[in-house]
Amino acid sequence: MSEHPNEFAVGHRQFADFESMLKRALSPVDPPKELEARLEVTLGSLVDMAAEELEAWELSAMRDPRNWVRPVAAAAVGSSAAVGLVLVRTQRRRHKRREASDNVLELAERTLRDLAHEASKIIDDQSRRK
Repeated sequence: MSEHPNEFAVGHRQFADFESMLKRALSPVDPPKELEARLEVTLGSLVDMAAEELEAWELSAMRDPRNWVRPVAAAAVGSSAAVGLVLVRTQRRRHKRREASDNVLELAERTLRDLAHEASKIIDDQSRRK
């Protein structure tokens, strides 16, 4: 045995304190509303800029592979921003979907429906701007 009979109790208390500190530190935190709005505006502007870049690109320049970098980069940035925008907009309504769903399958169905709806809104917005 150990020389100190309370050594186990002290170690256990320190572990419990450490565990409670970890729980507090790792508890989920919702981001501020203004961050969500700023992120949506930024992603939307990236989608718009990428679309403008692709619209300005001429097909005749396709023959030279050195000219491919800008349109490929615009397509990659625009696609990534569009996916991010869809996710941000869909995430916003997660609590309503959760409350309206009776089970996990229905929640997944509603989420997929929202994802498709937001994606079609972005595509429609871009096609109207042309």
